[in-house]
Amino acid sequence: MEMVSKIACLVVLCMVVAAPHAEALTCGQVAGDLAACLPYLQGSGPLGSCCGGVRALLGAAKTPADRKTACTCLKSAANAIKGINLSKAAGLPTACGVNIPYKISPSTDCSTVQ
Repeated sequence: MEMVSKIACLVVLCMVVAAPHAEALTCGQVAGDLAACLPYLQGSGPLGSCCGGVRALLGAAKTPADRKTACTCLKSAANAIKGINLSKAAGLPTACGVNIPYKISPSTDCSTVQ
């Protein structure tokens, strides 16, 4: 019986440790949330449904680790996707009426994001 309770404690401990990591934000989620922004950022479309994606991303990035991931993904996308207007990208939070704790820019130091 003592062995069963030790195993049960170990299982519960593993669940507690793994739970926060199971919901971690990914670059795929960031890209999915902001896909509607691409035409706007490339100058070929209106702001449209982009703000819904910005708000969804803001809601999904609940922890400092998630915010750093979002920052890193945005920074990589800004460098990788051709034709992005960096001024429009930096202005997305204001245009959408949200506040994020860092500037959307290829020069942002994501290691300092909290």
